Amino acid sequence: MASPRTITIVALSFALGLFFVFMGTIKLTPRLSKDAYGEMKRAYKSYAKALPALKKMGISSVLLRKIIGTLEVACGVVLTLVPGRPKDVANFILLLVMLAVLFFHQLVGDPLKRYAHALVFGILLTCRLLIARQGEDRPEREERREEQINAQEKNKVKIS
Repeated sequence: MASPRTITIVALSFALGLFFVFMGTIKLTPRLSKDAYGEMKRAYKSYAKALPALKKMGISSVLLRKIIGTLEVACGVVLTLVPGRPKDVANFILLLVMLAVLFFHQLVGDPLKRYAHALVFGILLTCRLLIARQGEDRPEREERREEQINAQEKNKVKIS
């Protein structure tokens, strides 16, 4: 039977992966929802206007939207389908994307209801990453604890 930690990581990875594949696809194509695609185009135009440095670097609103959408789709696929360490890398990349999105929303002065999803999914990505990383240092701590207990028991034997 799988541990609760494993079940949590798998469930979060799958759900977050599907969400980001969906949201990234909306940013890239109007096939899923023309209204949502149009809203994304409008939002990214306002982000690009608010950051003139992007224009100086040659990054238009269309390119910014496509970069973020592609990152979301690619990392979402990794979170959903690929086992092991690549999930943590994809998780970290998506966390950085969510921080950038939160920055963009703050920059243009959007109300909380416009970016609450980015905040919630950023928290979920953080939780998934912390849970995934938590188990990796546990064996080392347990080994050190066992060594300390063994050393204490040897000291007790020597004293008596």
